[in-house]
Amino acid sequence: MSETPELVVLLADDGTPIGTAEKATVHTEDTPLHQAFSCHVFDDAGRVLVTRRALSKKTWPGVWTNSFCGHPAPGEDLGEAITRRAERELGLAVSDVRVALPDFRYRAVDASGVVENEICPVYTARASGDPQPAADEVAEWAWVEPDALRSAVAATPFAYSPWIGWQLAVWQGAYSAES
Repeated sequence: MSETPELVVLLADDGTPIGTAEKATVHTEDTPLHQAFSCHVFDDAGRVLVTRRALSKKTWPGVWTNSFCGHPAPGEDLGEAITRRAERELGLAVSDVRVALPDFRYRAVDASGVVENEICPVYTARASGDPQPAADEVAEWAWVEPDALRSAVAATPFAYSPWIGWQLAVWQGAYSAES
């Protein structure tokens, strides 16, 4: 029995869905615009979860980033995709999922030449307990104070994914679970 390939939703420049492609084949040196999401998970103490991408990741292996990212399946609600991906990637049940940056979009090229090209709304969520991440997704994780994260990204941007720096730079208001 073969596993069904994971699909991503391809988008026109205005964000209109125009088709799908297999996730395993879409991230190349000429990645088409597609739908994604990014999520920053907060704990009950107001700390944010940061993760270090697994060394086996195709793009930005080994860099620190937001809690998790992903792609909704065709027709899947973004809130449902976030809940699904939090469980798959981090072994966490999340609640209180809220959009923080609904219009976030970026294009970035990693050192290997692979492009990320996404319309990627940014969300916050809450979780209790520590993650039990999938080894193929996350190498390390830490709960950090939001101000400490901002300072670390500003001081050592090369150690972080480009999208977390851009997200923090445009975040309106305080970067916290209440955002």
